[in-house]
Amino acid sequence: MVIGYALAVRIFVDPNDLAAGELVVRGDEHHYLSHVRRAKVGDPVELFDGRGRRAAATITKLASDATTLAVESPALITSKPPYVRALVPLIKGDRMDTCLEKLVEVGVDAIVVWSATRSVVRLEPERKDARLAKYHAAVQAAARQSGRVQIPSVRIVDDVRAAIAALHDHGVIGAATSARIVLDPASDAPIMVGDAHDVTIASGPEGGLTADELAAFVGAGFVSVGLGPRILRAETAPIVAVSVIRALTRS
Repeated sequence: MVIGYALAVRIFVDPNDLAAGELVVRGDEHHYLSHVRRAKVGDPVELFDGRGRRAAATITKLASDATTLAVESPALITSKPPYVRALVPLIKGDRMDTCLEKLVEVGVDAIVVWSATRSVVRLEPERKDARLAKYHAAVQAAARQSGRVQIPSVRIVDDVRAAIAALHDHGVIGAATSARIVLDPASDAPIMVGDAHDVTIASGPEGGLTADELAAFVGAGFVSVGLGPRILRAETAPIVAVSVIRALTRS
């Protein structure tokens, strides 16, 4: 029997564990099934591995420390282009978590968090790994909730030049099918991506981009665009921009 994905609770499993047959789930995902969703034996579950594969499953046993599932054959789900990347500055407090969560919901594929000159919050080097782990957890939870099959990647870099260099790492600077956009409240230009297969959006912090940062983006091929007459918060602007791109490209 094929289980409808829309009716199933979703959980993340390690890519190496996603295969047809019996699967025992422990830890956070077991807790989510048994205590948060209060699942029961016989309930349908959708499994996803964060790399584009998903599988239907049924709960066959619930114990205090584990959930046993009968898993059907996984299927690979491919995403429609464009691939959308957001260069987001460090934002103060819970607004950072909200920004990451909503970016995942509206369809971002990769997030690069960078420390802008005017960022209110600063990240000490010794706290970088812990903060990155927190961001990964937030992104994974948002992917599970929003029905995403792939979990967007997240990385943290030190400044604007490192954020731009991250694009070189992926081979997208100068690519004929890429579009690079920097959000600038002073610009009246609308977002236009054409038939680009790879789109990067850069946004500023609470105090805005400095002239040097804006020049660095423009020098790397970014086009300044605006989002209308109102000034959006640092956590809101990139979310709106990704939403616009997904609407324009119907992806």
